[in-house]
Amino acid sequence: MNRNAALAITACAAVVALWFLSGNDIEAIKPDAQTSTREGNTLTIGTGSVSGVYFPAGGAICRLVNKGRKSHGIRCAVESTGGSVDNLNALRANDLDMAIVQSDWQFRAVNGTGRFSDAGPFSDLRSVFSVHGEAFTVLARRSSGIAAIADLKGKRVGVGRPGSGQRAMMALVMEALGWRRKDLARAFEFATSEQHRALCAEEADAVVYVIGHPNGVINEAMGACETVLVEVAGAAIDDLVKERPYFAHAVIPGGMYKGNAKDVKTFGVTATLVVSAKLDADIVYEVVKAVFDNFDEFKGLHPAFGHLERGNLVRAGNSAPLHDGAVRYFKENKLF
Repeated sequence: MNRNAALAITACAAVVALWFLSGNDIEAIKPDAQTSTREGNTLTIGTGSVSGVYFPAGGAICRLVNKGRKSHGIRCAVESTGGSVDNLNALRANDLDMAIVQSDWQFRAVNGTGRFSDAGPFSDLRSVFSVHGEAFTVLARRSSGIAAIADLKGKRVGVGRPGSGQRAMMALVMEALGWRRKDLARAFEFATSEQHRALCAEEADAVVYVIGHPNGVINEAMGACETVLVEVAGAAIDDLVKERPYFAHAVIPGGMYKGNAKDVKTFGVTATLVVSAKLDADIVYEVVKAVFDNFDEFKGLHPAFGHLERGNLVRAGNSAPLHDGAVRYFKENKLF
């Protein structure tokens, strides 16, 4: 996904996940399963919770890999996990073959920063390709008069719970704008599930999310009260994205939600597929080939993929070096 690509995702991931698992060409491994991922040609992809989007995203990849099992002999299965940090730790411990992780966590792991500072740089971490994106999304009551990020100053804003993704990204946005917490009239720490209810109850003027689009939470909020998506753009945001390679500019397409006819500029992170350098290059090559040779089918497997462009998945959000197997496919197809 390039820096001007729209970020797409859906909140009905649990339903989609169940749809994936109903087919004969996809297999799920329970978190407590004793099945070894090292036996035969079984390839296990660590994802996230079943109710999230990483799980069906991994399912989409496995579905296409398993279609060609007779020719390459690889059996692909998805495993529900605790998400990006757990996936990276499991990959490092050789407990997973592949994993879907958020681009900012990929950056921290390969550089040994943040939660990975004690373990040090994950020098064997390799990227394969990026998948869908997750946008920093600001939703405001229409009556608040908020149309751009600068308009949040002096307003009551739901900034997210401590330790949450939206809280961390909101802190970076405020830092980029030169704001302190006192520049907001109130900073609420609503849980994600509580935010749109507080907004519609007029307890807050705006709330922030880190999500993809289309999203069921946004649809629900817009059906409950008059709301608008707020543009997050300008020189300060440009500098923020430029300084951090795991961020990318994004657009929420106009017409996606009721009452929001125009494109809305923002930025966000990207979901990425990663592996260890130790994974056989032929296996990685076959995974990339399965997805990229069947890209139109891949895009149709989940609403999160609807805006993806084949050539933009090679570099976006990838801080770790590309795996040799991925490089081979991309060079053969003039994508690298």
